Amino acid sequence: MADEETQNDETTEPEGTEPEGTEPQAEAPEAAEPQAEAPAEDAPDEETPEAEAPAEEEPAEETPEAEAPAEEAPEAEAPAAEKPKAKDAPPGAELEPIAIEPEREMSAEERARAEAEAEERAQAEAVATDEVSDEPVARKTVEVPTETNIQATGKRKSSIARVVLRAGDGTFEINSRPLEDYFPRFQHQALAKQPLVTAGYEGAVDVRVRVRGGGISGQAGAVRHGVARALTEVDPELRGELKRRGLLTRDDRRKERRKAGLKKARKRPQFSKR
Repeated sequence: MADEETQNDETTEPEGTEPEGTEPQAEAPEAAEPQAEAPAEDAPDEETPEAEAPAEEEPAEETPEAEAPAEEAPEAEAPAAEKPKAKDAPPGAELEPIAIEPEREMSAEERARAEAEAEERAQAEAVATDEVSDEPVARKTVEVPTETNIQATGKRKSSIARVVLRAGDGTFEINSRPLEDYFPRFQHQALAKQPLVTAGYEGAVDVRVRVRGGGISGQAGAVRHGVARALTEVDPELRGELKRRGLLTRDDRRKERRKAGLKKARKRPQFSKR
């Protein structure tokens, strides 16, 4: 009997073990619950696209409306792009900055060159317009004897001119060369003939000149001075008129001498601080 009880106890132990094994089976429905919940979770996932679908369709309907003004924007920008073309249209607009360049400071050499050119230009204009175009003196010319030679001397700067007047048809020679050949520039030619034009002896006498020293401008001034002096020897009454016009006055203007410590008359060497 005791053996039977022990066997029954051994048999009961596996029975007790079976309920232990059943506990996982009881838990199986718990594990199945998440499986049941899974479709519940999937259900909202399936519903969300349905809810999102209209949300996607609504902006899809709005996008063409938003794109419409975007297409109109280039049309509004078109006139703005044409404005620079309108600015580039005037041809002189690009040349305006060029007028600012001459405002830079000029060096001493450039300033001296500009002053010399301005002086020469003013002198040429005065000779060609005011002085040369003056009407001759309103009086009768005096006949020059055919066998007499009237001599005079003219000076200007470092040039000296020996002038000889003779009766003739108006030829003008300088150093055995025609006036136009010796003085190519018109202002120098007009300067040399100014006393003859003023006194009215331009075509009544022949002029022969020997000039030396100086430059072209100084020689032209010396010839004018000598011719004016010779005319006063022909007709003394011309002296007052020629003197009033400044033809008998020697022009004493000269180039200023160089000073010690300077590069030129007034040009100083560049200052160096170090």
